[in-house]
Amino acid sequence: MAKVHVCNVLVYDNPSAFLKPFQFEITFECIEDLKEDLEWKIIYVGSAESEQYDQVLDTILVGPVPEGRHMFVFTADPPNPSRIPMQDLVGVTVVLLTCSYKEKEFIRVGYYVNVDYADAELKENPPATPVYEKLVRNILATNPRVTRFKIDWDDQEAVNQENVPPTTSAASLNAHEDPFGPLKNPVATSKSEESSMEVI
Repeated sequence: MAKVHVCNVLVYDNPSAFLKPFQFEITFECIEDLKEDLEWKIIYVGSAESEQYDQVLDTILVGPVPEGRHMFVFTADPPNPSRIPMQDLVGVTVVLLTCSYKEKEFIRVGYYVNVDYADAELKENPPATPVYEKLVRNILATNPRVTRFKIDWDDQEAVNQENVPPTTSAASLNAHEDPFGPLKNPVATSKSEESSMEVI
């Protein structure tokens, strides 16, 4: 049984300028005290074609974590646009929020992200060289894809993670389906001016 359950994720400041930081408010619950830290990551998928363009925007350690419900805001710098293939900069991509315990990933929340120009003229006639300052990103926060992995929380014999090794590419949003196909576990709601999803 999982010892950590992600209860809710709020996406702040969405939509926003492409060069602004990402902000996720994460609420999670521990069913018992954890001896080790939880490792959270925000990963931006630069291209659906190759993982080499994935960027880990930030990694934080949270712990030690006592039993109970906890909440924090995870803020990360935007991706470096110069490391994204020019043909993949504008359009639909993915941002991943992952959590691991003892270097074993047990949950991944993936969001589609639409990147485009806010200016109608630039939309119609995009410049040959992207103007980063004019780009806007919109995280489709009401349609997350949640993937859970079984891990061994107690350092006993390794548990089979549904025979699917975690990866960080766009395809990893759902290891068994087309990454841009129907969502798996689309348990989401919208709240006030902030976008949110609830994970049960």
